[in-house]
Amino acid sequence: MANEPEATLINDDLAPTTPEGRTWTVRHMASLWIGMVVCVPTYMLAGGLIDLGMSWWQAVLTVGLGNLIVLLPMVLMGHAGTAHGVPFPVLARASFGVFGANVPALLRGLVACGWFGIQTWIGGSAIYQLLGALAGRQGGADLPLLGLNAAELACFLAFWAIQVAIIWRGIDSIKVLETWAAPFLIAMGLALLGWAWVRADGFGPMLEAPSQFAPGGPQEGRFWAVFFPALTGMVGFWATLSLNIPDFTRYARSQRDQILGQALGLPAFMILFSFIGVAVTSATVAIFGQPIADPTVLLGRMGGGVAVILSLIALSLATLSTNLAANVVSPANALVNLAPRRISFRLGSLITAALGIAIFPWKLIESTQGYVFTWLVGYSALLGPIGGIILVDYYLLRRTALDVAGLYRLDGPYRYRRGYNPAALAALAIGIAPNVPGFLAQAGWVGGVPAFFSTLYTYAFFAGFALAGAVYWLLARRQG
Repeated sequence: MANEPEATLINDDLAPTTPEGRTWTVRHMASLWIGMVVCVPTYMLAGGLIDLGMSWWQAVLTVGLGNLIVLLPMVLMGHAGTAHGVPFPVLARASFGVFGANVPALLRGLVACGWFGIQTWIGGSAIYQLLGALAGRQGGADLPLLGLNAAELACFLAFWAIQVAIIWRGIDSIKVLETWAAPFLIAMGLALLGWAWVRADGFGPMLEAPSQFAPGGPQEGRFWAVFFPALTGMVGFWATLSLNIPDFTRYARSQRDQILGQALGLPAFMILFSFIGVAVTSATVAIFGQPIADPTVLLGRMGGGVAVILSLIALSLATLSTNLAANVVSPANALVNLAPRRISFRLGSLITAALGIAIFPWKLIESTQGYVFTWLVGYSALLGPIGGIILVDYYLLRRTALDVAGLYRLDGPYRYRRGYNPAALAALAIGIAPNVPGFLAQAGWVGGVPAFFSTLYTYAFFAGFALAGAVYWLLARRQG
């Protein structure tokens, strides 16, 4: 029959969510976000901005503002998942074409693989610190070419294996994990804050120190030069989820559930946990005589008592809840979309997990400069244009109306030219291109880049989003 879905475009993982499958409430959506927010990178986020010269309140404010900004595309993109029950790769077919959608889906998926590796490394570090605290030993000989010792590698692989075991159980296991983990993680974060306050008799010198940008400071007058790329990095922190949030909102009972759940779970808890990270790090100056920004290292220094063991378990749980939701679902669905008849969600997840090892994730987060300006800002330059194209297509051109059946047909309205939409692919290339020179300069791969491109790169997400969206709107209207 002409209206039957094409077997190469659908399987059980890509099919629209049925009414019976839409069971996620405000609590589930908020818990999803809390579980993703409470993680080591969030804890260290504001501290990284302090390293760049900000005061604690400037850093926390920047984190909060970035998350308020990214909440808007998050909710707008989430609407499509709830309204039509389709995951992100299928939604992308409307603008990029039934085959062209593989381009944005795989780009988003590759970024998630990088994040999966980073979070797995952090979770393995928590296990390593726990064992070190229990055994009273640290360190070991590095392995050639890897830059870590055998015990660290073993803990990394052990944490990886735990995640694979959960992945094997499917998407419902992630929902259950997030729902139960959220209140426990909040309680443990507040307990750590209380411990720091008591031990340091306050929160230490970092919360009292002026910004390095203050008059007479070493970086006087340079605040805005750091603020805008830092804000772009904060937006980029969740730019990944702002694209594939339909992978989750497709299970929401209503638009109210997805909107309110996201609004409650994202900005407030990003601000809270960033503040906890800054305050506890500041307190460590008074407690240990030096700032300890990495909570895995801090908990290892606290000894081997029950409280420390419980804290390290909580840290591992936090990393699990973030990684499985934020960094497995998207690449798994992207791979399923690539070959629905050959790849299931389970197999796609396992491929993602394998790639997470292959990238040597400990190398991506060696420095604050590389983490914020190269990694966070860099991939926001890649994902911003994708978001601009899809949102312009969904809201301005289609007014949120989709032919859902047509998304699964080769001869439907989203075939364009042999399954690819030239307007979307051209807009994507144009949206990414201006930020490439700035990224190459920031990564240290080229020199002598004109100042214009370096400045533009500090607004990478915003520039790419706006440019690609505008170009797509013009080309799509001419294309008819």
